Amino acid sequence: MSGIKAILFDLGNVLVDFDFKPAVERISCFCGKGGDEILKFFFDSKVTNAFEKGELSSEEFYRQVKDGLHLKLGYESFVPVWNEVFFFSAKNRTVYHIANCLKSKYRIGLLSNTNILHYGHIKNNFPVFNVFEKIFLSFEIGSLKPEVGIYQKVIKDLGVLPEDIFYTDDRQDLVKSAAALGIKSFVFTTPEQLIKDLASQDVVLEDKQEFYSPEDFLP
Repeated sequence: MSGIKAILFDLGNVLVDFDFKPAVERISCFCGKGGDEILKFFFDSKVTNAFEKGELSSEEFYRQVKDGLHLKLGYESFVPVWNEVFFFSAKNRTVYHIANCLKSKYRIGLLSNTNILHYGHIKNNFPVFNVFEKIFLSFEIGSLKPEVGIYQKVIKDLGVLPEDIFYTDDRQDLVKSAAALGIKSFVFTTPEQLIKDLASQDVVLEDKQEFYSPEDFLP
């Protein structure tokens, strides 16, 4: 039978939101570097990529950050600053609920570029992972989106054809790379748009009006 059999969610800015600006401001007090330079180091450096591919331990990552930024901050103090960038929004709650409503009929998976510190922090502080049958993490797989290898791992482990997978991610470049392999891929913007994208692939949520409004999940 053809049709969607598995639904794959991104993590950051979909199920959990994040903001690195406060962390960057705190780190700048201990290294004398500007915010743009710190952000570039974290998001455009080989160090962070290696950490998210599982090639560095947490301690090795910290040592390279310390050396690269001339950071005057101990490991035990650095970890909370690095981790405490995540927050759970009404949007996230709604997406989680959508995933929970789909799991009885579809294989539900999560695919994330992340590192062992962020994963551990989110797992301990946010109730998002328990809904997923399969969790694919870059640091465990040894490959980062948009590399072909990470998507091939997902397809193999889900045991379905690429065209039978629905995938939502907030980054256009990652959606494009998945789509090139035949995965039905959509850019995540809002829960409302996610429901429309699901419906375009004949994935319809029953009684969706009962839960899809973000206002229903305000703290």
